[in-house]
Amino acid sequence: MKSITINGSKREGVGKKATRALRNADQVPCVLYGGEGKSTMHFSATELAFSKLVYTPSAHTVEIVIEGGETYNAVLQDIQFHPVTDRILHVDFYQLFEDKEISMEIPVHIIGTSKGVLNGGILRRNRRKLRVRALPKNLPDFLEADITPLKIGDKLFVTELEGEGYELLHTDNTVIAQIKTARTVVILDDDEDEEELEEGAEGTVEGAEGADAPAADADSKE
Repeated sequence: MKSITINGSKREGVGKKATRALRNADQVPCVLYGGEGKSTMHFSATELAFSKLVYTPSAHTVEIVIEGGETYNAVLQDIQFHPVTDRILHVDFYQLFEDKEISMEIPVHIIGTSKGVLNGGILRRNRRKLRVRALPKNLPDFLEADITPLKIGDKLFVTELEGEGYELLHTDNTVIAQIKTARTVVILDDDEDEEELEEGAEGTVEGAEGADAPAADADSKE
């Protein structure tokens, strides 16, 4: 999994007054949890430092670099936004260790074009992220869901996304995506191809032209 570096400074105060002063200086109060034998660490970083971590469809680990040379590997655990301005108010991180599994939300990328959609069905995405548990080195950047084989009425279950090195923390009947029936659809058999459809369409046109001919003859007799 790709990693993003965030440079920060340890916080001297953690009260409301100190927190307000940080935000007025465009700094975001942060907390790092999960340290072995250590208390939680309070630090701050510029709001701009979180742009690549927050405003992205992919999942990332974080390398937190504190002034003075201290470095920590972590994952984003929680983030709070201002209800009006959407500014970042607070961020929580959880420290990673190479020999300890971690669970986190991993985005699902849809690939392919399903047969059902080509026939007029509608793709419904039930899950855009899945919770995965793995060692940090085995965490995927994203999970690929191939919807190509899905016909109208078919569902893609979480079991199709299983892989080595990680565990999906969902029941086997969890639906990732499905093809719903639209008001007007064309349902094709597997052995029916485009040429057969074109021939049928041409036959329909010829029949229509033939039907016009008797009317023309009747007009001429008059």
